[in-house]
Amino acid sequence: MSNVKRALISVSDKRGVVEFAKRLERLGVEIVSTGGTARALSEAGVKVRSISGLTGFPEMMDGRVKTLHPKVHGALLALRDNPDHMKDVADNAIELIDMVVVNLYPFEQTIAKPDVSIEEAIENIDIGGPTMLRSAAKNYRYITVVTDPADYDRVAGELESSGAVSPETRAALCVKVFRSTADYDAAIDRYLSERLSGERILRLKYTQGQKLRYGENSHQKATFYRDERATESCIARATILNGKAMSYNNYVDADAAFEAAKALRDTCGVAVIKHTNPCGYATGTTLREAMEAAWAGDPISAFGSVIAVTRPVDLATAQFLKGDSVKHIAYEIVNGENVPGEVAAKFVEVLIAPGFDDDALAFLKKKSKMIRLLQVDPLDAGAPDPKTYRKITGGMLEQGRDLSLFEKFETVTEQAFPESKSALAEFAWKACKYTKSNAIILCREYASGQFQVMGMGAGQPNRVDSLRKLAATKARENLKIEWDASGKTGDFEAFVAQQMSEMVMASDALFPFSDTVEEAARAGVRYIVQPGGAKKDQDSIDACNRLGVAMVFTGMRHFLH
Repeated sequence: MSNVKRALISVSDKRGVVEFAKRLERLGVEIVSTGGTARALSEAGVKVRSISGLTGFPEMMDGRVKTLHPKVHGALLALRDNPDHMKDVADNAIELIDMVVVNLYPFEQTIAKPDVSIEEAIENIDIGGPTMLRSAAKNYRYITVVTDPADYDRVAGELESSGAVSPETRAALCVKVFRSTADYDAAIDRYLSERLSGERILRLKYTQGQKLRYGENSHQKATFYRDERATESCIARATILNGKAMSYNNYVDADAAFEAAKALRDTCGVAVIKHTNPCGYATGTTLREAMEAAWAGDPISAFGSVIAVTRPVDLATAQFLKGDSVKHIAYEIVNGENVPGEVAAKFVEVLIAPGFDDDALAFLKKKSKMIRLLQVDPLDAGAPDPKTYRKITGGMLEQGRDLSLFEKFETVTEQAFPESKSALAEFAWKACKYTKSNAIILCREYASGQFQVMGMGAGQPNRVDSLRKLAATKARENLKIEWDASGKTGDFEAFVAQQMSEMVMASDALFPFSDTVEEAARAGVRYIVQPGGAKKDQDSIDACNRLGVAMVFTGMRHFLH
């Protein structure tokens, strides 16, 4: 026998309920039930006592009223150790209920139908169910309350093994009830507020709050929460395999890195992130090749970066980061020049991958207890989260996620944009999409069919500065590092001119004036990708035609603030 003598079962979602009721019945539990649930249990051979038999009142008003009765709620709310309560139970012939098994009318599924009427929606607002759940959960010290079919086996198993449901399980189920009824009421509020009052309501739920050491700065407190509904491959669902606990900034940069890497999911791709911007971004025939190219895109900034890759990390890639046989170089500025110096290993805060080969994982763990290794789901797993949010003081912004890339790919200049540059242009456009506005990106094809970012200008008040002071300057700096490392001799300026002339420049937004084109041509750029749409587009087109530059309009901008 169990300590559950009587269970009230009334469910809309009938998955698993028959077998659960049979397990309870075998333990000697009396089953009380209502309406369709009672019929389903009876037809399956479970002995059922009707709710009317318990209350002495019939179900009425098409089932709207059946459990809203003192003999139900008195049976649920009575404190078993309170003499006054138990006297009321005895005086009113109340039969105690030890378990409530209830899930609610499918309100959210109902309103998801495109042609649902307000009347149908309202009829699917459960009243008795939430009331029973809340009553039972309030009294969880004595009553087991089950609202999720996934918990049936756990509850029945405890009763079968020990004759009782543990206090820990009852407490966990209590929390689950109040969370589910809060979600249910929030859904009703959102729907009715919009339908009846014309007011949009935003209610968000994030759980599993985990305190972080601090926020963006050491004087700020921080907590990380998870979205239970997220199925998309994302950092929030990642498994930490090694390293220190993640910090606030680690999470922000890791999200930026992984989202940028997902744009390269069809290739061996690498995103190297510093302060949410891809200072390194590349593809390769192997992951090691892509990692080397991405790191070379800005070897100065790459130290202390967060890196995401599109393929499982193999030993060769791991050794590039930490191997003893690899010459690891860091740079410091001396008299205005980047001076290389050898260091023990490359410093990486976080490495994110859809897997790690066993030997690569063992190698990285052995080489560093500090590097955070995050394993994510396959990059195409789950449905993309359709919305994103940004908190501002006193408010919240909601928008659809930027999940598109091009609207068109239209050459607008006299100079043709060669087909041979289209794949590089797409890569540059992806890199630009994940760079903070105002963004300018310079990319090259460093090997046949393989691409890398060579210069990145991010977050500037105007895009001419993003190009002239950052992207072009950084590309030249990276070419100088490459030139020096290769031991080449000859005319460095000719090398720069040749390399720049083959790069594609991408801008995240339109050119209001022709100055960006003119600066690009002055830097040696001959191919430009931008959204178009400025009032003075023709000025930029005319500048391209005058300077021999090919330019493409995509029809879609990618601001990232």
